[in-house]
Amino acid sequence: MAREVGVEGLFQKIVAAHAAIRPEVSVTPLDFSSALSASTGCDVFLKCEHLQPTGSFKLRGATNKLAHLDDAERRAGVVTASTGNHGLAVARAGSRLGISVTVYVAASASSLKTAAIRALGATLVSVDGPPIAAELRARERGEREGKVYVSPYNDPQVVAGQGTTGVELVEQNGELDAVFIAVGGGGLIGGAGTALKRLSPKTRVVGVWPENSPCMLRALEAGRIVDVEETATLSDGTAGAVEARSITFPICQAVIDETVTVTEHQIAAAMRRIAETERWMIEGAAGAAVAGMIKSAERYKGRKVAAVLCGRNIALETFLTAVAG
Repeated sequence: MAREVGVEGLFQKIVAAHAAIRPEVSVTPLDFSSALSASTGCDVFLKCEHLQPTGSFKLRGATNKLAHLDDAERRAGVVTASTGNHGLAVARAGSRLGISVTVYVAASASSLKTAAIRALGATLVSVDGPPIAAELRARERGEREGKVYVSPYNDPQVVAGQGTTGVELVEQNGELDAVFIAVGGGGLIGGAGTALKRLSPKTRVVGVWPENSPCMLRALEAGRIVDVEETATLSDGTAGAVEARSITFPICQAVIDETVTVTEHQIAAAMRRIAETERWMIEGAAGAAVAGMIKSAERYKGRKVAAVLCGRNIALETFLTAVAG
């Protein structure tokens, strides 16, 4: 579908999404960090997506997707599978737009996360087995009952919603030399990168991956989606295989200019740096983006760079353990 829409077609969807998601989605600040600027030699800006109502950028794509449903689809309700930022985002978007949401979760899912999703009015269905089993059940129900399945990234309206982050970046600072974005399924960097390419062609779009889970990176290197052996990472929001035939793959091929990988130590150090200098608790994926920016600082010395703080949803114990090291 991405090949049919094309980058220009996706950009037009992003422009439409920029209006469609208001007022449910915040225009987040692009804050200048004097501390990080002093330590890196760059002019460092932080795009504060962790300040969204659900704590991550995912609210953009979920809201845009649900806002574009027709009347019959709204009445039928939607299904999804996620216990993380995407599940929270779809649940909130549904509650705000009056659309019923059913979220399928693995039986092993954190009770803290499932409680947060349920508190937003969504119906939870627990499924034995790994997370993929919950996704398959959600898709099956969607097909059986005529409910739209809301993918976390493999959907043009979801990617367009995430792309509004890029529009805001240019509106807030049209002189950025590079933007660092953590990459999982590619929805955020694909959407934001498309907007940046159209509105600020000189801005370099830099994808950042944890060394422990570089799935989209390996696909880009191979020229096709491939199986990748992963190990546990603090950047759990970017972990997981990329769907076969994902629309985000050709988009990422078109918009990513540079790639950076970071270690678990570098991610944890970046999370600690943000806590110390900005007084924010961020999740591992946001830490990865900052770590990638710090690792690349010498190349961008004296220039304007931004890192997208994509989320804050991390267990307190996990955060404290990470920053204590």
